[in-house]
Amino acid sequence: MKKAIVYLNQFFGQIGGEDVADHAPEIREEKVGAAMLYNQLLEAEVTHTVICGDNFMGSKTEEAVETILDFLRDLEFDIFFAGPAFQAGRYGMACGEIGKAVKEEFDVPVISSMNIENPGVEVFKKDIYIFPGGHSAAKMKDDVTEMTKFGNKILKGEELLPAEEEGYYTRGIRHQYFLEDQTPATERAIEMLLKKIKGEEFTSELPIPELDRVEIAPAIKDLSKAEIALVTSGGIVPVDNPDKIQSASATRWGKYEISGMEKLENREAEAFKTIHAGFDPAAADADPNVVVPVDAVRQYEKEGKIGKLHEYFYSTVGTGTTQGEAARMGREIAQELQDANVQAVILTST
Repeated sequence: MKKAIVYLNQFFGQIGGEDVADHAPEIREEKVGAAMLYNQLLEAEVTHTVICGDNFMGSKTEEAVETILDFLRDLEFDIFFAGPAFQAGRYGMACGEIGKAVKEEFDVPVISSMNIENPGVEVFKKDIYIFPGGHSAAKMKDDVTEMTKFGNKILKGEELLPAEEEGYYTRGIRHQYFLEDQTPATERAIEMLLKKIKGEEFTSELPIPELDRVEIAPAIKDLSKAEIALVTSGGIVPVDNPDKIQSASATRWGKYEISGMEKLENREAEAFKTIHAGFDPAAADADPNVVVPVDAVRQYEKEGKIGKLHEYFYSTVGTGTTQGEAARMGREIAQELQDANVQAVILTST
């Protein structure tokens, strides 16, 4: 019987939540969490579950990947599944990192699933099969069903169709393909051209991906005269969260005055905290300057390394936030900064 291995993060591996996101990689000779669902739907046996904390994979990627590859070197397996990662960015990146490494090291098919808004899609869709997934674990069964359906085709040695027909994200990999009717390329090209001239729909045989390119701004000639602003997706806000910014899937942002402040405080009337739901808030709540470094930039201001720290900092939450909402909020914040004649931004995350 064919054999499969499943990779999960600390939450879906039933270790815990953000408080154990630094959990080191481990492998279990049992079916944990979603691995049981995979085992039900696959025409193969899930023999092991690999579990790793999202923070560990993100901050110690090389160590995490090598440790997991060491786990797998003495094992026999025919296919590898990672996730599904839904809209969780760190989880998606983790699935992509280990999936790519497993594919390269063992040359076995690797299948994952991520929501279109997950950054792991763009980074890793060329390396592994990634199926479109739901926003949250509510779509777990649906996502795993799609992944295992395709996995079963691979395990049975069936002919694999193009991405558009199988359902996974297009990987941009081109193959030589011969049409059954053997229509010459010249005739096909003329037919497409005529349809385009007439305004009719046609499908190009050479699709060109649309890239959202942002022009690089020119370097600042003299930082000692520049006004610098702090912008964060780390969710640092006054303790009462006056703008009601969501802790995940944010659609709002806020700006908060820091003129005269040497640093952000975590106590008394001017207290700040994080409302971000995608990481352990303990360190940020104890010292919000680790996310919005007002204290460090004030020191640069005193030393004359920069001209001035802008009187406001700007904040929202990145976890689960769609690309569309992020782009809109970015444009709105950028316009405010341009209107205030700010020359540069220090953008901090989590």
